[in-house]
Amino acid sequence: MADTLDIRERPQARRIDMIAGWRQWADAGSVSSALPKYLIERTGARPIGTLRPDGFYLFQIPGTHDLVRPVVRFVDGYPEALDVPLNELYYTGDDDHGVVIFLGDEPHIDVERYVAALLEAARTLGVRRIVGLGGVYGELPYDKERMVSANYSLPEMKEEMAGLAVDLSNYQGGASIGSVVCRRAGEQGMEYVGLYAFVPNYSFPNLSETGNMIRIETDHMAWLAVMRRINHMLRTHFDLDDLTRRGQHLLRSMEAKIAELDEESPQLGVRDYLARLSEAFTEVPFNPLGDIWEEELRRLFDDPEPDSES
Repeated sequence: MADTLDIRERPQARRIDMIAGWRQWADAGSVSSALPKYLIERTGARPIGTLRPDGFYLFQIPGTHDLVRPVVRFVDGYPEALDVPLNELYYTGDDDHGVVIFLGDEPHIDVERYVAALLEAARTLGVRRIVGLGGVYGELPYDKERMVSANYSLPEMKEEMAGLAVDLSNYQGGASIGSVVCRRAGEQGMEYVGLYAFVPNYSFPNLSETGNMIRIETDHMAWLAVMRRINHMLRTHFDLDDLTRRGQHLLRSMEAKIAELDEESPQLGVRDYLARLSEAFTEVPFNPLGDIWEEELRRLFDDPEPDSES
């Protein structure tokens, strides 16, 4: 494992958790691949280690051209860049509470060694809990709060999940990298929670111009739904104001897109279709009372009312 794992810094916060995402199969709305990158950039998280890519990735698959090959860029014959899979560990936080942010590429092969290396990294860094990210496409209203599905690694964690306003997964099928990590973490007595946000995806068989499909590639509303639960569960204080604004912008963009589509192709009945989705959809808002009180108290102490003049 020493040949795979390279830890360059070991933070010493009293409590450390991990948020893990991958460029992977279960990445609807870019929840798994782009949200960790967003957090790294917004918090100024610093690199502290890596999982070396040796042995986890295929160079080619017979019958395909460049499906899995690394991407090279030549300029006047010189290879200026070679993009290869990366699995990087970053850190943000203070002496009281720190968060390791892991962003990697889902492995093609030798998944057990890959997962073992990631869990070893978590143990080495003193991580208390790992939260894995994922996204799943589905038919749901774009203007409603996103549903979130969850899995967990230890049976005693089930009661805690009830307070997150999530659907506990009953999925059966091909495993994502997060599913494998969840199982192996539990076998080692480690805490892991997988959060999978559901992202709107609409299919219109008669709409050939867009490939019969409308989907949200980067769903900031899904990111917000996940991050609100992470802040509550881990007692972190990631600033979510920017994501809230991005989510509102997404709503306006989607409304404009729907209006344009309805005008250009009224025969599709887009408005009626979305109305039926909304009618059948049960929104599960996440409004933990403790967070509401904490935010209100912080507001009062951070911005006290001025003394009234006598």
